[in-house]
Amino acid sequence: MHKFGDIILAEVQFTDTFEIKTRPALVLFEEEGNVVVAGITSNTNMEGIILTKKEGVIKDSVIKVNYIFTISEQMIKKHLFKLSEEKKRIFKEELIKRFR
Repeated sequence: MHKFGDIILAEVQFTDTFEIKTRPALVLFEEEGNVVVAGITSNTNMEGIILTKKEGVIKDSVIKVNYIFTISEQMIKKHLFKLSEEKKRIFKEELIKRFR
C-alpha cells in the first residue's frame, strides 16, 4: 500500500498527446487500487515545491501542486524514496492555499 509522501516511478498518460511515459510522482493517497498523485518534473522553472538531489531525486525537480491525477496501482513501477516530514508539510500547506 502506497502512502502520502512516497515518491514513485509510474507510467503516466499525458492528456495533451495521450502518450504514456514513465515519470516520478508524489503519492497523495491510495484507495481501492487507485492512487492519487502529484506530478514531478525536472523543469525547475515550473512552479511548485523544489526537490533536490540530496532528497533522493536524480535531478533537481519540482513537485507540481497544480498537476494532480489518478493512476491505477498497476501503473506503479517502483518506489523511489519517501518525502521528508518538512516537505510533506509544505506540500499540504500549498495544496490548502489552492482551495481558498
